Amino acid sequence: MPIYLTELDDSFLFPSPYEALSDPNGLLAIGGDLNPERILNGYHQGIFPWYGPGEPILWWSPSPRAVFDPNTFRPSKSLKKFQRKQQYKVTLNNATARVIQLCSSTRPAEETWLNEDMQRSYIELANHGYCHSIEVWHDEQLVGGLYGISVGQLFCGESMFSLKDNASKIALWYLCEHLASNDGQLIDCQVMNSHLASLGAFELERDAFFKKLLSLRDKQTKIGTFEPQTLQDMPQ
Repeated sequence: MPIYLTELDDSFLFPSPYEALSDPNGLLAIGGDLNPERILNGYHQGIFPWYGPGEPILWWSPSPRAVFDPNTFRPSKSLKKFQRKQQYKVTLNNATARVIQLCSSTRPAEETWLNEDMQRSYIELANHGYCHSIEVWHDEQLVGGLYGISVGQLFCGESMFSLKDNASKIALWYLCEHLASNDGQLIDCQVMNSHLASLGAFELERDAFFKKLLSLRDKQTKIGTFEPQTLQDMPQ
């Protein structure tokens, strides 16, 4: 059966997310470009780009949506025990471009959607204060992290990587703690998988997710929330 999708033009406008297909789940539009303004406009409507090697740019708004509530997130006892022993250092916005690059390069080429064009767009968004990263360090080496887009009091998580045990889990833990302390209300993780579920993610159907999005996108986190800072230092 043919699939008919809206083809984006130069206006940066998107069709309603309620027009997204159910199969494949969330596919909404095709084309356009990766202009950071277009990408940011998409996030404000619950829409994000994702496409594989050799594919045109595809735009998605799936339902249900995988999310974390940073105010109720609780790390496992084993993860807290691990961090007490390892004492990874955790920082915010100290190496965003490197985190984005490692989220791509640590995956097989055929599995990553984060090509060079996408990396450039998210790095530009970081330079303008919209894209943020959590970095996890061991012996001064960057061993894990995640990045995403801030939309008011909503944080749209994009990707994470881990080069040492539990590094990406610790990045998520400290992101949740930091957002909970600074009026952050929700983390969007897009589509549920077993890894996210094991960490405590839950699902919101489209109406519930968009109710949250509309209520949070124009509210602000505390001043200084995303200033570069250390969230957990290594012991001296």
